[in-house]
Amino acid sequence: MIQKVLIANRGEIAVRIIRACHDLNLQTVAVYSEADAEALHVLHADEAICIGEAPSSKSYLKIPHILSACEITGADAVHPGYGFLSENTNFASICESCGLNFIGPSPKSIALLGDKARAKATAMSVGCPVIPGSDGVVSDIIQALEVAKEIGFPIFIKAVAGGGGKGIRIAYHEAEFNKLFLAARAEAEASFGNPDVYLEKMIMSPRHVEVQVVGDKHGNYIHLGERDCTIQRRRQKLIEEAPSPVLSAKLREKMGQAAVKVVKAAGYHSVGTVEFLLDQDHHFYFMEVNTRIQVEHTVTEELTGVDLVREQIKIAMGKELAYTQKDIHFEGHVIQFRINAEDPMKGFTPSPGQLEYYLPPGGPGVRVDSACYSGYKIPPNYDSMIGKLIVRGKNRDEAIAVGKRALREFHIGGVHSTIPFHLYMLEDAKFLETDFDLAYIDQLISEGSQFTRD
Repeated sequence: MIQKVLIANRGEIAVRIIRACHDLNLQTVAVYSEADAEALHVLHADEAICIGEAPSSKSYLKIPHILSACEITGADAVHPGYGFLSENTNFASICESCGLNFIGPSPKSIALLGDKARAKATAMSVGCPVIPGSDGVVSDIIQALEVAKEIGFPIFIKAVAGGGGKGIRIAYHEAEFNKLFLAARAEAEASFGNPDVYLEKMIMSPRHVEVQVVGDKHGNYIHLGERDCTIQRRRQKLIEEAPSPVLSAKLREKMGQAAVKVVKAAGYHSVGTVEFLLDQDHHFYFMEVNTRIQVEHTVTEELTGVDLVREQIKIAMGKELAYTQKDIHFEGHVIQFRINAEDPMKGFTPSPGQLEYYLPPGGPGVRVDSACYSGYKIPPNYDSMIGKLIVRGKNRDEAIAVGKRALREFHIGGVHSTIPFHLYMLEDAKFLETDFDLAYIDQLISEGSQFTRD
C-alpha cells in the first residue's frame, strides 16, 4: 500500500497530483527549487523540501536529490508528473531498486515505448498502421540516403530519443538530405545524449490525434477516446479538443482498439497516450507513445468523468480498473486552451515575471488548472505555462461559446499571455470550420498574422 507520495515535479501538474492524493487520503511531499519556494504546490502539500538551485539540472532533474527527499520524509512512492524525469527509464528503475513505488509504467515499458524505433516495431507487430520509414535506426549517411530515396521525399529525420520538436529535420529533396541528416544527429546528441535517428515518410497536411489508454497490472485495458491536438506552434500544443471534430464513431473505435493493442503488447500498466497522424483521407498512422500523464489529460477527464490521475495512483497500488470499455461514455464537447506566459505578437516568446493580478474565470462549463495566484512570480527557468483553461458544452459550438466567455473573464496582469491568440482562434474561419492541419499556426505566423482580437 502507498501512504505518502512525493511529487517529483512543479507547477499545475504538481498541484493536480496533490489534490488527487488527498482525495485518496494519501500524505504528500512537495519538492521545490530555490526559484519555487513560494509556489502553490509547496503550500498545498503536507510537507515540502528544497532540492536545489533554480536550474532544473540542479533540482528537478537531480535524481540523488529526489531520492534523498524521499528518505528524509519517509515517502514510499514517487509521482513524476509530466516532463522532467517522467519518462526516464533510469529514474523509474532506481525508484524500484530503492523500494519506492514509481507511479507510472514499469521501467521495461518506458524503455520499450520511449524508444521510437522499438515502439514502431511494437505497433507493427499488432497490425497497427505505421508511417512508412526506415527499419529502425540509420547511422550511416550513405545507407540513410538510399533508404530515403526508397521511401520517397519529403521525409522526416527524427531522433530516436526525441521530444519537444528537437532532433527533427524535414528533407524535401535529395540534394539537402545529407546536410539535414547530420544536423538532426548533432541536435539529438546535444539534446538527449543520443545521436541515433530514424527516417519517416512525411504525411502531407496531417492532423494530430491521440488516444488516451489505461491499463492495470491485472491485464485489463481500456481506451477513453481521442483528443485532437492539431493546433500547434512549432510542434508545441496550444489547443486540444475532444472528441475530434473530424472522426466518425467507427474510426474512433478503430483507433482506440489499435492504441489498446499497442500498449497491451508492451505490457503497459498506467495511464498513457498513443499518438497518431491522420491524413487527408482519414487514414491513421502510429507516431509514438507517451508513457506518462499528459498535459491535456483534463480534456478526457471532462469528457468521460474519469479522474485519470486518481486512476493512475490506484493502478500503482495494484488495484484493478474500476471501468470496462462499455462503461466509458463521451458526453458533449471539451476544449482546452493553454494559457502561457508568452507574447503571441512576438512569435510566442516567453514573458516571465510577476503577476500583478490573476483573476481566473468561472461559471458553468469552466475548469482552470493552475498553480498561479496574484503576486506570484513566474520564473524564467521552466515552462511558461500559467494555467490550463478547460471548457465544455453540449456540442462544439457551445464549447466555443463558453470558451469565448471564459477567456474574456480571464484577467492577467504583469506578463503577456496567449489569451489574445485563443480569442483570435475562436473567431478564425478555418478553426470554426475545422479546416486546418498541423502547419496552420506556423503558416499564420509566417504570414505575419496579428493575434490581437479581444
